[in-house]
Amino acid sequence: MSLNESPRSVRVHIALFGRRNAGKSSIINAITDQDTAIVSDVQGTTTDPVYKSMEILPIGPCVIIDTAGLDDEGELGKLRREKTIEVLNKTDIALVVVDSTIGITDYDKYIIKQINDKKLPFILVFNKADISKVRAGYVDSIKNEFNVPAVGVSALTKEGIKELKNQIINIMPEDEDKFRIIGDLVKPGDFVILVTPIDKAAPKGRLILPQQQTIRDVLESDASAIVTKEYELRETLQNLSKKPRMVVTDSQVFLKVAADTPKDILMTSFSILFARYKGDLVELIKGAKAIKKLKDNDKVLVAEGCTHHRQSDDIGKVKIPRWIRQITGKKIDFEFSSGNSFTNEIKKYSLIVHCGGCMLNRTSMLYRINMAKEFGVPIVNYGILIAYVQGILDRALKPFPLAKMVWDE
Repeated sequence: MSLNESPRSVRVHIALFGRRNAGKSSIINAITDQDTAIVSDVQGTTTDPVYKSMEILPIGPCVIIDTAGLDDEGELGKLRREKTIEVLNKTDIALVVVDSTIGITDYDKYIIKQINDKKLPFILVFNKADISKVRAGYVDSIKNEFNVPAVGVSALTKEGIKELKNQIINIMPEDEDKFRIIGDLVKPGDFVILVTPIDKAAPKGRLILPQQQTIRDVLESDASAIVTKEYELRETLQNLSKKPRMVVTDSQVFLKVAADTPKDILMTSFSILFARYKGDLVELIKGAKAIKKLKDNDKVLVAEGCTHHRQSDDIGKVKIPRWIRQITGKKIDFEFSSGNSFTNEIKKYSLIVHCGGCMLNRTSMLYRINMAKEFGVPIVNYGILIAYVQGILDRALKPFPLAKMVWDE
């Protein structure tokens, strides 16, 4: 992946919801100006959520999510509706598509309530404006009733599509500058050393996503990124004419990097940076403090946001269970999940250990953290746990004063 490409996890996720044949897929094609989604007069053409990463002018890089109809019927329809509702957990902007020849239905009101409960920005999109028999002023009245933007469009004639794009821009989340990976920790002219092991788990011919994104953020901050492997770190430090602002390492070589990095140089990990960037660092630190409270026969969920080929010494399946058993001395029962599905049985766990979430967007990662918090289940991520079990979390948190204060309490 080049630095010019935006991975799905950092794109704005725009999801469309509505009844069958309201025209969700047709509106996607109109917005993107191409045949992105399959369109048919047959009800229920879209069965499972469909994700499409693209660049839409003037919106920018985004992920468009097409969903099954909210009025899908039968047992299979119920499963499809459940998948549709799950999409809200990763949605940044929702478009509720209403067939304007029918008007707002109970299905539309239901999804609007779900969206409001999650405090998501959304737009009411009244499709089929070219053939609508709805009385004049209906769109404006509904707009006032729900106090949200409402646009009348025709996916067929493209009427109102430009206005819809402008409305999407108007409600876009303004978090871009607030949530930086590392940019707020460095100044122009600083050096940052990134330690990136190249082993059998590393993807052939490229760096993993968190490393790429961190490099990009360093460069956008007018600082310099120096990339090295763990065995060359000491020599790299010796060859620099000035002290680096920070050393960032892959969690799995934490101990060696900590040993080779002088104490007066800040040091942390990609995973800890992403714990802050993608979620709630303070809540994840509380999760680390809960490890020592685990008891025999407690259940621990190890969750990953993507699926990948597991190595014989896989960090999630092998290393983390071994480390937790060693540091607690307890007989822990481990369970595992991966991909888009999280878990519906959070209450049965005493701890959740989550990956860095590099393939999840921030909305999705925060949903998982907040879900654990709601049920009173501690949650920690890989990098924080590794630093904890290796006894170097105290040092790795020094760049983050608030999280450090919580850890020291």
